[in-house]
Amino acid sequence: MAGFSYMEVLVATVLIALTLVPAIEALQPAMQGTGIHESETVRHFHLTAKLEEVLAEPFNTLDDEAQVLSDPTVPSPNYSDAPGANNRRLVYLARYDADDADGDGDVFSDTDEGLLWVRVELEGTSQAIECLTSIYD
Repeated sequence: MAGFSYMEVLVATVLIALTLVPAIEALQPAMQGTGIHESETVRHFHLTAKLEEVLAEPFNTLDDEAQVLSDPTVPSPNYSDAPGANNRRLVYLARYDADDADGDGDVFSDTDEGLLWVRVELEGTSQAIECLTSIYD
C-alpha cells in the first residue's frame, strides 16, 4: 500500500502547526512597523510640502517677514497653518549669520543679508525640516 499512514499525516500536521504559530508571531512586529513607517512618511511629506510652498515665495517677501518677526523662536502667523488645523505646521523664518563675523557663536545675531533660515515643524512633535535659502537661489 503506497502513501502516508494516518500517524505520519498527524505528526506532519502537528509539526506544521507548531512551527507556523511562531512564524506568524515573528511577522507581527513587521506588520505593526509598517503602519508606523507609513505615518512617519506621510508627516515627512506634509512638512516637505509646506517647506516647498514657503520657498516658492519671493526671497524679499520672506526676508521682510523674517525682519518683522525678529525672533527665530516665534512662528510666522502668515506662513504657519491656522491654529487648530490637523497636523499644524509651524514656519519659522530668520536671517542667518553664516560667517559669525561678530564671533558670538549665535547664528541669529549680526545676520548676513541675503541668507535666510527656514524651519517647518509639526506642532507638538519633534518632527521638523529646515534649510537655508539665499537671494541667489
